[in-house]
Amino acid sequence: MSNVIRQYLESQQYNTVPDETYSHIDEWLEWYQNDVKKFHHYKVYNGAVTTEQERFRLGMAKTICEDWANLLLNEKVSIKAGDYSTRLEEVLASNKFRVNGNRLIELAFALGTGAFVEYMGGDDEIIIDYIRADMIYPLSWDNGEITECAFGSTRVVDGKERVYLQIHRFGNPEEGETADSYYLENKYLDAESGKEIEPPEDIIPLINTGSRIPLFQILTPNIYNNIDMDSPLGVSVFSNAISQLKGCDVVYDSYINEFILGRKRILVPIAMAKIQMEKEGIRQPTFDSKETVYYMMPGDRESDMKLTEVDMSIRAQEHELGIQRSIDLLSFKCGMGTGRYRFENGGVKTATEVISDKSDLYQNRQKHNLLVNDAIQSVVRAVSFLDTGTVVEATIDFDDSIIEDSNATIDKNIKLVNGGLRSKLSAIMEINKCDEKEAQKELERIAGDNQIDVDNVNWTDVEGENESESEHREENEETSKEEKNSRDSDKKVSGKDKA
Repeated sequence: MSNVIRQYLESQQYNTVPDETYSHIDEWLEWYQNDVKKFHHYKVYNGAVTTEQERFRLGMAKTICEDWANLLLNEKVSIKAGDYSTRLEEVLASNKFRVNGNRLIELAFALGTGAFVEYMGGDDEIIIDYIRADMIYPLSWDNGEITECAFGSTRVVDGKERVYLQIHRFGNPEEGETADSYYLENKYLDAESGKEIEPPEDIIPLINTGSRIPLFQILTPNIYNNIDMDSPLGVSVFSNAISQLKGCDVVYDSYINEFILGRKRILVPIAMAKIQMEKEGIRQPTFDSKETVYYMMPGDRESDMKLTEVDMSIRAQEHELGIQRSIDLLSFKCGMGTGRYRFENGGVKTATEVISDKSDLYQNRQKHNLLVNDAIQSVVRAVSFLDTGTVVEATIDFDDSIIEDSNATIDKNIKLVNGGLRSKLSAIMEINKCDEKEAQKELERIAGDNQIDVDNVNWTDVEGENESESEHREENEETSKEEKNSRDSDKKVSGKDKA
């Protein structure tokens, strides 16, 4: 499909990225799908015949991309757009933005690039498409930012496979179009010949969007493209860690084979061996690693014709250590730092502890957040324009629970407010993850409920005492009562003595 699209774009005098770029995308896709033909499938000659072998694999490429997607866009990420927030949430929910957006980030980190595309559907519904790298064809770009782009996909029309091509471009003044307005061209191509054909009746060939902002957003990992420095497309998060991916699978394959080859065997006399007939007609005994029984070479046990059990030693611990070190190196190369993954019980588990703000993972996450934040904000602008004709700005609050828990955030704000280093309004904004307007309303509601005095808040008076503090207070009260009773008793005794 990609060749057909590129040939058509070239025939229309469009320039796009070189074919080598898509070759790299195909390679990253193979690693993401955990099936690299030139690596995971190989041939081995065992002395008699050449056999096809398939390497056991960990699938770390997909694991890392999934992890990055969950760290960047999850259910706790807050998207606010002021008075437009309610309507915005309806549009995002109808397009399953959080689910599909998470998947797009995963694919973008795997293949280097992804895209959001917004347009009006047939029922005047706002549609958001999620496009992967091998369907994205940049047409023009400035300083690495794609300004015009084509998006391709395969569709079946009247029982025939067609290529659907949507081109986002600026208007051509020579043809009476507005220069600074975006136009959409809807093209249908024959999947085999690449020739343009008539679109379906319900498809409008050319649309003037009236928008000066693009109705698409390109998303890439925040990694410089060191493979093709002139390309506006990004690179996979594991593009510079292919050797480490191979290392993980090589060690893991050896680990599994250690159990296959090291299981209990039974030695049998050569007379009982499986025989392989070669082309020359020579009868050759063979060894099959998948069999429990194998033969003894002539002369090894000629005098002993008994069946003999053999117990192999399995180097499980050494292999597990090797796998762990391979995973740590891969994790570091992909921006996760070391210690993110643990190889336990034959599988890879992700660490769940709170991440330090000085760790490699936290710093790289903040770096990637910059581009994800820009992309989501641009999605909101495009959606609001299609919906209302005006551009609405949004604020994105990413989930930081991996860095510090909510209790730590509350405690921090209490100390800052009590020390005069932060306003109550700012504290509520951070704790409740809301904008200034909502925080002010919350502060007024609290004051209206007579819970606090807006102008005189004692932020150190935490609602409810913890158990230890309560017990300590009760003990002090009991001690005071005992001391008082003791003093009263002493006074009475002293009075009797005087009498």
